[in-house]
Amino acid sequence: MTRKLAALILLVVGLVVVRWVPPYPTEMLTHVLIYAIFAMSLDLLVGYTGLPSLGHSAYFGFAAYVTALLTLKLAAPFGLAAPAGLLAAVVVAAAFNLLALRTARAYYLMITLALSQVLWSLAVSWTEVTGGDNGLPGVPRPLSLSSGTAYFYFVFAVFVLCAGAMYTIVRSPFGEALTGIRENEDRMRALGYDVWRYKLAVSLFAAFFAGVAGLLSMYLNSFVSPAALSIALSAQVLLIILVGGAGTLFGSIIGAALFVVLQFVVSTYTERWLFIVGAVYVLIALYAPKGVLGYRRSRA
Repeated sequence: MTRKLAALILLVVGLVVVRWVPPYPTEMLTHVLIYAIFAMSLDLLVGYTGLPSLGHSAYFGFAAYVTALLTLKLAAPFGLAAPAGLLAAVVVAAAFNLLALRTARAYYLMITLALSQVLWSLAVSWTEVTGGDNGLPGVPRPLSLSSGTAYFYFVFAVFVLCAGAMYTIVRSPFGEALTGIRENEDRMRALGYDVWRYKLAVSLFAAFFAGVAGLLSMYLNSFVSPAALSIALSAQVLLIILVGGAGTLFGSIIGAALFVVLQFVVSTYTERWLFIVGAVYVLIALYAPKGVLGYRRSRA
């Protein structure tokens, strides 16, 4: 209890101090929170349900594109454009998973990759609408969130809500059923569980939270491009949860913090920062195969 109180005090102090932190570190912390939401959303599939996906960026990017298009082309307000983007991500997830969930796990990975590449190619080729490789720049934030500090506090509030919601999901009877499906799908089916519906439901939850991360990232950068739908982004977030520890939401936060800090710090010294980040990932895979959080628990 003392540790939890100390952590809460440090968190409150940190939130107060952020007001006087320079813009660059504040932006880095904002990126950490966004990637943490994104990684936790994928962990619902990979870590808790046993559904490996290489197409999770489809929901991240599609929500951002729909919101950006509504804002820039139709002048839709934030209160309309953002919910529409999230709804679009969930609808796409439903369409994808009606097909993908009827396959085995290895094929699920390949089908999600293929379906996400369809959206990526559409974003690249449909230049009249999406801007092609140039993307859609100049997406405005609400005036109340125009400063970096104000936007950090907003992202932090959304992060707390999303993390709390996902924690509630995985700790509920629904979450326990997902763990059972991960461990032995046939046994859960024999016990009377509708495995396919459970998988579809968690896929929609994961898509919603990935869409939230996509919106936050788009508003942070005031820009969205085909990179938000790319396989590279899906692979990055998959590595984040593996590094932090799959099946542990807190591990996803650790992995996101490690990735973003390495990216921001190392990239200031060399353009080959991805090589160094990759080397760190390899070392973690060799010496902490269960992730940073799993390694810490095994040493405790």
